[in-house]
Amino acid sequence: MNFGTEMLIIELIGIIAFATSGAMIAIKKNFDLFGIIVLGVITAVGGGAIRDIILGIIPPAMFKNSLYVFVAFLTSCIAFIIGITSNLKFKRNRKIVVDIINFFDAVGLGVFAVTGTNTAIINGYSDNAFLVIFVGVVTGIGGGMLRDILAGKIPFVLYKDIYASAAIIGASLYYIMYINGVNAFVSVSSSILVTILIRILASFFHLGLPKINKNNK
Repeated sequence: MNFGTEMLIIELIGIIAFATSGAMIAIKKNFDLFGIIVLGVITAVGGGAIRDIILGIIPPAMFKNSLYVFVAFLTSCIAFIIGITSNLKFKRNRKIVVDIINFFDAVGLGVFAVTGTNTAIINGYSDNAFLVIFVGVVTGIGGGMLRDILAGKIPFVLYKDIYASAAIIGASLYYIMYINGVNAFVSVSSSILVTILIRILASFFHLGLPKINKNNK
């Protein structure tokens, strides 16, 4: 489903959300302005770049349409300004800051899991469910993984709460709706909202996949 302007707006919402989460993590890590911008931009467009490389879209969309990078850059700069003007609040309200990061991260995850799936579909792979869903998930989690690696952290997706699973559910839901001819607006909006809701609930209730307790003997 190719929405044109509507899909661009949805993608820009995701760009702003992911750039905000990346910039805020950089601020927490005490990065300078350049580091904040780099982390914000990489988080915002990294997943999309990986998506395009997998699909053979060269150069990736971030280089063809500078609007994506510009919006991520501007968002990161705004986050830097807010970080300077509210430095004490950042230090005193770490829990609130973490919650804000998780919220924006959830929004970005939901948006890009679905738009990534849609990109694979409109590029002619609608008959390959595994590829379409895989591309959607990678688009959703790719930027966050790059962000965490650059910030010197184990990628969040590998160990904490339900993250990739939410993207899998959202991408799968959108694909199922697509092949069954569900209204485009309903398919996109509901799949994004489901992904966001799962991610937020998992973060709030600390829900995650089973782990091996290292304290067990």
